[in-house]
Amino acid sequence: MKIIATGLLVLMAVIYFTAKSYEEVHPALGFVRAFAEAAMVGGLADWFAVTALFRHPMGLPIPHTAIIPRNKDRIGDTLANFLKNNFLVSKIVAQRMHGIDMAGGVGRFLKSPSGGQGRLRMGASRLIGDIIGSLDQDRLGSMFKGAVKTQAKELDLATPMGQILESVMAENRHGPLIDSTIKWAYRTLDANEYVIRAIVHDRANTVMRWTGLDDRLANEVVDGLYKLLADMASDPDHPVRAKTEESMVQLAQELKNDPELRQRVNEWKLEMIENPAIASWIDGMWETGREALLKASRDPEAAMAGHFGDALMQLGSSLQQDPLLNRQLNRFARRAVAGVVASYGDNIVKLVSETIRGWDAQTITDRVENAVGRDLQYIRVNGTLVGGLVGVMLHLLGYWI
Repeated sequence: MKIIATGLLVLMAVIYFTAKSYEEVHPALGFVRAFAEAAMVGGLADWFAVTALFRHPMGLPIPHTAIIPRNKDRIGDTLANFLKNNFLVSKIVAQRMHGIDMAGGVGRFLKSPSGGQGRLRMGASRLIGDIIGSLDQDRLGSMFKGAVKTQAKELDLATPMGQILESVMAENRHGPLIDSTIKWAYRTLDANEYVIRAIVHDRANTVMRWTGLDDRLANEVVDGLYKLLADMASDPDHPVRAKTEESMVQLAQELKNDPELRQRVNEWKLEMIENPAIASWIDGMWETGREALLKASRDPEAAMAGHFGDALMQLGSSLQQDPLLNRQLNRFARRAVAGVVASYGDNIVKLVSETIRGWDAQTITDRVENAVGRDLQYIRVNGTLVGGLVGVMLHLLGYWI
């Protein structure tokens, strides 16, 4: 475009001098000369104006030229403020997000992960992997474990435990549970029979020990326990089993409604959370999850295979077909983006401003000129042609006057 605009200016100069030389031959050449003369003036004026935006014309330090290089810091600040006031506003972002179906897009991507999006998925996976790998492992792990503990402390265990137990009893699925308990009690009795015998022996008096009644009594106790467990295992209507079922129904109600039992369950939960074994389990869960994320992000094709891939595709279908889930995810995304803008908008603006300030004058000149330079050269072309038309009109006006 520079060549075209400059070539047009040179052409007007050639036409001007040619028409000037032969103007006496025919009066009509006066109009040609006037057109070319005014076109040169218009073209030179617009060349000066366009050049003055980016540099000093012909290298001369003319005032109010090289406007962009001299004002790059002010341009950066103005652009940053423009972004802040017109784009990085939570209300504006939230309104814009209302028209974006992010959940639907995620659903389509998960449902058809290989639909021409391989490069996108690979790039996103590498980016996620780099982000996870670059984060402070200890600090991030502490944040994860702290979040898990916080959620666990706020979790109401008693109510769901009561509901599960009540559902088990209502659907008559507690039989296997009682059978398993009886088997566990049988194995425990068998492994600790000597403990019962020792207790009977220690509490027997001298006469019972001398006569051997303590051993007979211990045998009776042990045999009675074995017989009780055997009867309970073989008889579904055994009175002890019935009493156990009544206790389970009562326990389900108390878990949901008894403040004292609920408080004890909560205390037990807090003790479990602070237990070193639980802390070690959370540590292991974090490390395993982190390694899995890194492995999946570095091999997205493998991550999308097997049961995990099937689950992601099922999630994609749910996001597309479940209006409630879709609406909830979009609401979360909208709030998250608006929150990021509210929290980090000033930092984004500062980044834009400082980045432009860090550019040298030649860099910003080249980037702006490459962005809009083609249209600026059209201005030179239009200035040349419009100037020529004005010259013809003025020449014609001279005849009338």
